[in-house]
Amino acid sequence: MKYKQVLIYYFSGTGNAKNAAKWIAETADESGIESKLINIEHCKPIEIQKEKCKILVGFCTPTHGFNVPPIMLKFISQFPKIKNADAFILNTRGGLKLHKLFLPGLSGIAQLLPAIMLRIKGFRIVGMQPLDLPSNWIILHPGLRKKVVSSIYDRCYKIVRIFAGQLINGKRKYKALLSLPFDLPLIPIAVGYYLVGRFILAKTLFANNACDNCNACIKQCPVNAIKATSNLPFWTYKCESCMRCINKCPQRAIQTAHGYVVLVLIAFYTFLIPFILTIMKEYNIEIENQSELLAYAFSIVKTIIFLLLMFASYWLVHRIMKSRIVNWVITYSSLSKFKFWRRYKSPRKMENINTIE
Repeated sequence: MKYKQVLIYYFSGTGNAKNAAKWIAETADESGIESKLINIEHCKPIEIQKEKCKILVGFCTPTHGFNVPPIMLKFISQFPKIKNADAFILNTRGGLKLHKLFLPGLSGIAQLLPAIMLRIKGFRIVGMQPLDLPSNWIILHPGLRKKVVSSIYDRCYKIVRIFAGQLINGKRKYKALLSLPFDLPLIPIAVGYYLVGRFILAKTLFANNACDNCNACIKQCPVNAIKATSNLPFWTYKCESCMRCINKCPQRAIQTAHGYVVLVLIAFYTFLIPFILTIMKEYNIEIENQSELLAYAFSIVKTIIFLLLMFASYWLVHRIMKSRIVNWVITYSSLSKFKFWRRYKSPRKMENINTIE
């Protein structure tokens, strides 16, 4: 065998990337190669040391907004330089299924960006594998049915085992490059999500009256983005929308406030922006008649104002959630309150693999 050890660093919100990492470890162990699974939530870069033996280093991560989650980006950026070490990247992305047809997600820059970062650090990239495990974005859609999740998992298990086996035997595989024509146009969206979108999504989660203050969401948050304020969980801007809290809340008390978001959008575009444009006209500033640079600057200003509006209104609504009427309105204007809006649970497989938590 080419390698004496396989090190797999992973981050996982609801278990998809963790399961994929376990499948790779299982393949290595069956081949007689020592494997280690390391959860980056509990691993500081200072603890990572250069291995003396020939190793294969892997990074398994979900895809957030067509990009790598900030926690993984930060981890890779602080990873030590190791010349001529082999590395692979596996990103899980939102897979769906229509009847018997498996629908792929898109990676955006979730493969390219970490590959570039690792290459700069001296790594040889020997594998780039996207994996269409079930989408878990409960903010946007209900969790997939158990039968659908199982069928997607069975398919992806085979894909990962083949991928891992090829890498372990010294072959290279760059499946991610096949989707470049679709991924490259998503770069502006990926950048926009990283700079703006994730902060907006962080302000769409609330805990309703069903919350019993068990603090499970606070304890389990991988980036410590949730804190207790006014005797309720409060999501700060650090939230990466990994969906762990909403999917694992034992009381199903965490909701996506769809009605609140719609109300903020209406207030922004129906009242606030027209008011600002009216003020600008009084000072003879017409955006339509100005240069593209000014129009672009105005779009940036609008984005900043919208973020401020989201933060301020979220803070205000959170403070008055103790009111039964407010709590009821926020709760029942959220689609995630209703039973048809299922939560997502990844199947528990390969639980006997040695994992460093």
